[in-house]
Amino acid sequence: MVEISCPNDCPYLASARDHPPARIVRQQEGDLASIVPFMRDFNDRQSQLFFLLLTFLARYSAKKPRYSEFSASSYLSAELESLVDDDVAEAFGALAATYETASRGVLYEHRPQAPPAERLLGALKPLLAEAGKAGGSVFERDAAVVMRKVEQASRQVLPSASGDRRGFLDLVGRVIRAQTDGDRAPEEPEAAPRLIVP
Repeated sequence: MVEISCPNDCPYLASARDHPPARIVRQQEGDLASIVPFMRDFNDRQSQLFFLLLTFLARYSAKKPRYSEFSASSYLSAELESLVDDDVAEAFGALAATYETASRGVLYEHRPQAPPAERLLGALKPLLAEAGKAGGSVFERDAAVVMRKVEQASRQVLPSASGDRRGFLDLVGRVIRAQTDGDRAPEEPEAAPRLIVP
């Protein structure tokens, strides 16, 4: 092999640097490197709950509110108050506080202040109720730890380049989309005709 020194404006070098698949791979590696530190000390149950919540967040933040879900006056405000990272942090902080007090034997439901955070909390409740059916206080402790980590992650991930305050939600969307794309089973080719030779 021969190595030549290319100038920075070489079209071949620029093409290699900007090749979409390589750029996507670099972004995916960076995204995973941003998420992994938050789940460093998790046990198996906590890891499963963490990814369950991230998957839920990716689907929830991609979903637009339907007109039938709101009255005419609240529809406009719901559109203007779309979910941002601060809402995620507030909702998960309230849930973490609720689970922490429940694990100590005190039943008190903490509520977020922002309406989008309140809607997110309301949407999370059935998912958590189903996940914690047989868990008891062990589930409450695990859920509190995971909720605090999601809250921490949503506060620490930087806003996206456009400054729309959805850096964490965008990151979660990319990580979950990459994971589900990688988990898809390859389509089986149609069975080729077989010839039996005696």
